[in-house]
Amino acid sequence: MAEVEAAGSGAGGSPEAGSGTGTGGWRRPHGPLQRYYGPSTSEVAEATPDPADINGPHFDPEVFLTKVRSECPLGQLLAREAALGREIRALDSDMQTLLYENYNKFISATDTIRKMKVDFRRMEAEMDDLAANMAAISTSSARVSAALQDRHRRGAQLAGVQALLRKLQSLVEVPGRLRRWAAPGAEPARALRCYARARAVLRHYRHLPSFRAIEDESHAIMADLAQRLRARLRDDTLDPKELTECVEMLLQLEEPPEELCEEFLSHAGARLEAELAVLEAELPAADPSGTAATPPPASDILDFVDRGSSAFVGNLCLLAASYRSLFEGRPGAGDGRLEAFAATLTTRYFGLLERRLALERGLGDTSLLVRALDRFHRRLRALLELLPAAGAEAGAALVARAARERVDRYLRALQTFFLGCLGDVRQALAAPRPPGKEGPGLPDLLATLASSVLGQLKAVLAYVQLFTAKDVAFASLPYFKGEFCVEAVREGLVVAFVRWLCRTARGFADGPAERGAPAAPPALLLLLARLCLDYEATTISYILTLTDEQFPPQDTGPAVTPGPALCAEARGAAQRLLDHYVQVQGAAVAQMLRKSVETRDWLGTVEPRNVRAVMKRVVEDITAIDIQVGQLFEEGVRRAQSSDSSRRAFSVYSSSRAPGRYAPSYTPSAPMDTHLLSNIQKLFSERIDIFSPVEFNKVSVLTGIIKISLKTLLECVRLRTLGRFGLQQVQVDGHYLQLYLWRFAADERVVQGLLDEVAASAAHRCLDPVPMEHSVVELICERG
Repeated sequence: MAEVEAAGSGAGGSPEAGSGTGTGGWRRPHGPLQRYYGPSTSEVAEATPDPADINGPHFDPEVFLTKVRSECPLGQLLAREAALGREIRALDSDMQTLLYENYNKFISATDTIRKMKVDFRRMEAEMDDLAANMAAISTSSARVSAALQDRHRRGAQLAGVQALLRKLQSLVEVPGRLRRWAAPGAEPARALRCYARARAVLRHYRHLPSFRAIEDESHAIMADLAQRLRARLRDDTLDPKELTECVEMLLQLEEPPEELCEEFLSHAGARLEAELAVLEAELPAADPSGTAATPPPASDILDFVDRGSSAFVGNLCLLAASYRSLFEGRPGAGDGRLEAFAATLTTRYFGLLERRLALERGLGDTSLLVRALDRFHRRLRALLELLPAAGAEAGAALVARAARERVDRYLRALQTFFLGCLGDVRQALAAPRPPGKEGPGLPDLLATLASSVLGQLKAVLAYVQLFTAKDVAFASLPYFKGEFCVEAVREGLVVAFVRWLCRTARGFADGPAERGAPAAPPALLLLLARLCLDYEATTISYILTLTDEQFPPQDTGPAVTPGPALCAEARGAAQRLLDHYVQVQGAAVAQMLRKSVETRDWLGTVEPRNVRAVMKRVVEDITAIDIQVGQLFEEGVRRAQSSDSSRRAFSVYSSSRAPGRYAPSYTPSAPMDTHLLSNIQKLFSERIDIFSPVEFNKVSVLTGIIKISLKTLLECVRLRTLGRFGLQQVQVDGHYLQLYLWRFAADERVVQGLLDEVAASAAHRCLDPVPMEHSVVELICERG
């Protein structure tokens, strides 16, 4: 048995626990005490049940012995027995030490517990006495509470009697108070409050003689007050606040609301009419004939609107609010009188404001106009909150008309500005140039004109954008979100100005002949053609994009003019101007040629020795035109030139008569019909369209001018009769023109073909068609 106990006394009951103890044995701190008192509740809950654990709560001796006998050899059993003996002796020693150390404490605790039991029994006796005393006190308190309640009830009855006496005293004093407060210059409002408090009691006890006397006296005093208030109501100097107070007191005196309503509106209407008369006095008298000069307004539009809004609109709002607070819900006063009254006055006020806006004939300060319209709209909106039918649509229409009128004036200002710029350009073109000093070139004039007009248009858009600013109250109206942006600004200002500009520019090509005005200088026609072409290329697209960004149109708004349509109009104007420029310049050169042909005696002329001066002048003018056109338009495409264009032989027989060396091929008895041969050759030659539209390049413009000039020369030669030397002079002049004009044309064959026709016509009209030798012609032309 000792072996078994020794084997089971190890830690955890395991055989290995004793093997590591050495000679001193294994000892766990406070192990015996812990085993004596047992494990804690938490350790028991967390520990896994082990029946072989000798220190555990689930220890089973049979299981432990069975396990030790089966696992431990005899040596370990003997060692475990010795260790267990040492542990038992150590535990006994600890228990004795613990008992000796705490013996005095055990004795003291026993004495204390005994004393506490005695004190507890004494306290129980005292508590019983206290409970008896509390019961006696409770009974006394109930008797005192009943006495106090009885006393309070008697005090309330006494207070009621005293209050009734005070009320009776106040009723007796009512007439005196009313007489004192209702006296002239006293406090009628206080008298009304006093009378209102006493009236119900006096009427209730009217059957008593004393109360009836007090009521009759009070009624007489208040009737006299009502008469004085009626008289005061007819005073024209009352302001809206005093008028409201007067009517309110009469209503408290139970005066007829219908009569008071009429008097209230009559007095208010007279005051508002006076304020409108003050505004009207600032406006000039209407002139039906329109011949009298209108003097400038005494104040600006913002000051006029401020005074009208603060005086008329402000008082109308105050009177409308007072009317509703006084007569709302009363019989005979809510039949639309206020709405009709306000509509009449606001209509007149709108008319005065329209007349004042009509005086803003110049552009002035647009921000000032916008601020004035904004304040007008804000005050009108406050009035409409009280009177929805007081002219909401009319007020919004007035603001819209003022904005549209300002946009129209900006359009006229842009037109005037453009005409002024054109005047500056014409003056610069016509100004005399001192020797050695050149004026501004066409590119500079074009750049100045285009940038000035575009800058002015952008400035106008910036001014007009003030009408749609976020801090402007009327910008939230539907008109300014849709119709104003599209119809007024985009279509009415931008598109209208571009179309007007194109029409004005085109008018220089179409209008002067119809109006009898002096023709525009050719340089101006060329410059305007380039301006319209630039508008078609870039400017129109830029302007429309800028307008749509600043004034975005609505998706469901009215239709707008597409950009390609405006570009087509600008290109059409440019084409018409360039065509007219060609015609003007061609006519100028043709006029020189025509006069040179018509004023010369072609039958009696001498043998030519020089090129005529007019031909040199023609070449000089064509060269100047080439330089002028080259400043604004590109070179263009020329047809490939032959290598000897300037040296090509110019013969009077090139298209109508064969030279003498070819004569043997024809029968002498049947002479050739030169006119028939000329017509036959025309059938096989390329037809030249003299007045065909020109392209937007220098070569096409010069070709058109040359065709008109040479065609005129051809027609003039056909009407003249020439001698031999006259034919030779035409031959010299034609060769000279061929030497210089081919380089300006798009196709040298055009120049050659027209000059051939001139030579053929001259030969046909010559009485002695003997041409000059080609070498002599070249020598004369080179010398000339």
